[in-house]
Amino acid sequence: MNSISVRALLVRGMLAGLAAGALALVVAYFLGESRVDAAIALEEAHSHDHGGGEELVSRAMQSTAGLATGVLVFGVAIGGIAALVFCYALGRIGRFGPRATAALIAGAALLTVYIVPFLKYPANPPAVGNPDTIGRRTALFFLMVALSVLLAVAAVIFGKRLAPRLGNWNATITASAAYVVVIGVACAFLPSFDEVGKDFPAGLLWEFRLATLAVQATLWITFGLVFGWLTERLLAPRADSVRAGKGAANRAATAAG
Repeated sequence: MNSISVRALLVRGMLAGLAAGALALVVAYFLGESRVDAAIALEEAHSHDHGGGEELVSRAMQSTAGLATGVLVFGVAIGGIAALVFCYALGRIGRFGPRATAALIAGAALLTVYIVPFLKYPANPPAVGNPDTIGRRTALFFLMVALSVLLAVAAVIFGKRLAPRLGNWNATITASAAYVVVIGVACAFLPSFDEVGKDFPAGLLWEFRLATLAVQATLWITFGLVFGWLTERLLAPRADSVRAGKGAANRAATAAG
C-alpha cells in the first residue's frame, strides 16, 4: 500500500472517528450525565467537608463543552490509530474486503481496549472509590489495556502459525482459547478494588456502568460501519480497475496468440 493510500485512509479514519465520537457524545450526554449528576448529589449529601474551595470548572461546563471536547478528540485519535492498523491488517488476516476488515478491527478494539479491562476494573461514578488509590487504579487499568492488546496481537500471530497445521477454524479457536486463559490468569493476579460504599445505590452504579459500556459500543460500532463504507468507496474502484486491466491484458494476449 503506497503512501497516498495510507494518507487517504488516515484522513478517512479520523473523519470516521469524528462521526463516531459525535454519536457517542449524544449517548454519553443522555445516558451518562444524569447518572453522574445523581452520583455527585449523593457525594455532596454525604460530605461533611464544608470548607472546600470553589470548583475550577463548573459542572455545566464539564457536562457540555468539556464532555464534547473529550469525546470528539478521543474519537478522532482512535480513528487515526485504527486506520493505521487497518493499513497493516488489510490482506494479512484473511481474505476479507475493506468493510469486513474495518468491522473486525472495530470489534477487536472494543473487546480488547474496553470490554476486557472493564471486566476487571469497571468504571465508577463520582463518590465511588478512595481518592488515595485513584493513581494506582488508573495505572492498573491502563496496564490491563496494554496486556489485553498485546495478548490479542500475540493470539493473532499464534493463530496464523497454527493455521497451516490445524486449519483456519481450529487455529482461530485455539488462539482465542489461549487468549482467554492467559488474560484470565492476568486478571487473577492483578489486585482488585472493592471501594463501593454500602450506602451507594446498586441500581445507580449498574446504570452508570451500562451507560459507559453503551458509549464505547456506540463509538466503535459506528466507527467500524462508517470507516468500512469510506474504505470500500476508496479501495473498491482501484481493485476493479486492476482486475479490468488484467482482463484486458489477458484478452490481448489471447488475441495475439
